Amino acid sequence: MSLPTTETLLLEQKDHALHITINRPKVSNAMNLKMVHELMAAFESIKDDREIRAVVLRGAGGHFCAGGDIKDMAGARAAASKADKNSDPFYTLNREFGRMLTQVNTAPQVVIAVTEGAVLGGGFGLACVSDVAIAAESARFGLPETGLGIPPAQIAPFVVNRIGLTQTRRLALLGARFNGTEAARLGIVHTVCSEADIDQELESILAQVKRCAPDANAITKALILSVGNHELDTVLDQAATSFSGCVQGQEGQEGTMAFIQKRQPNWS
Repeated sequence: MSLPTTETLLLEQKDHALHITINRPKVSNAMNLKMVHELMAAFESIKDDREIRAVVLRGAGGHFCAGGDIKDMAGARAAASKADKNSDPFYTLNREFGRMLTQVNTAPQVVIAVTEGAVLGGGFGLACVSDVAIAAESARFGLPETGLGIPPAQIAPFVVNRIGLTQTRRLALLGARFNGTEAARLGIVHTVCSEADIDQELESILAQVKRCAPDANAITKALILSVGNHELDTVLDQAATSFSGCVQGQEGQEGTMAFIQKRQPNWS
């Protein structure tokens, strides 16, 4: 595996996890187009690497991500004034963000979001495509887009999938702000900690990931995401095919032998 060179992200592999730190602390890690592309490149570089079994998303300087970079939008506006009538820089900027969210959402690894400080707009969207999310009690969540005169265009479908239509309507249409405790109540995050306890909680989750077979996890994640997107019989047919392959594959055989021999399987 060769990780890409990045300017807006810090990438570090520790044991079985790739730690991706959003690194624009001067703007509370607001997301520009370069960051979107660098996140996509990072996830692309590990998509077939089963030695990387978890990806930890975190922000530098005490903030997760404060949403889209307004300066980047201003740059798109300047580009739009110079563009030909068949080009739309605003569409491109927004749609690329949606492609990045889709890529993170479907990554075969377990994606863990560690949310602190500002978790707004695009940062909120990133939290909603994680498999496991931890929040600091003092974290500040919200969808502020409508207060800026724009919709949460690429984020909204992922928020609906995360917490349901009713709550998404309220949060998006009121631009509500709330803390980590409320984010857990809504189902955006799974665990709420004091800032002092977040690292310990992250290590506990990474240890749990290590107990699970990497191919089985990737197949399970794909199966879960297929529910509601295909006919039930199609989902169950594919699930049976996957089950048969896993039982007869290396992980299934190793897991069975480890259980019989009362030992830990080799992936743990």
